[in-house]
Amino acid sequence: MRFLTEEEYAIASRFLFLSMAIVVIRQDISHVENGPFKIKEPYLGLLKKIESQTLEERKELRKVMNKQKIDVVTLNKNDSFSSFLFLCQGREEKRNFFNPSIRKKVEAIIEEHLSNAPKMVQTQADSLYT
Repeated sequence: MRFLTEEEYAIASRFLFLSMAIVVIRQDISHVENGPFKIKEPYLGLLKKIESQTLEERKELRKVMNKQKIDVVTLNKNDSFSSFLFLCQGREEKRNFFNPSIRKKVEAIIEEHLSNAPKMVQTQADSLYT
């Protein structure tokens, strides 16, 4: 049974998957910093811009969630599934996610933020030459 509205669920799930994407981006930053890359700076710059953009979006979602009294709690994880409890104004809803599905959702968020990265880089380059 569904106890959250579609909007509440969309906000909470976006927050959840953004949080996971931030973990992945930070791991990637660490891999680039410690990896055998000859020239690390362009990759690190791009990853840090994406991290910053993702953190900013999550910060805005957190404000909305606090205002609407929405929370997400991790219940359990195993090799195949992860369970989360979505809470909103006294209502709760448990959702199970297939781990490969979570991976696809996190990947989509990273790709979304990557597609915005060229715009960020171009804006930065424009400001250097004006």
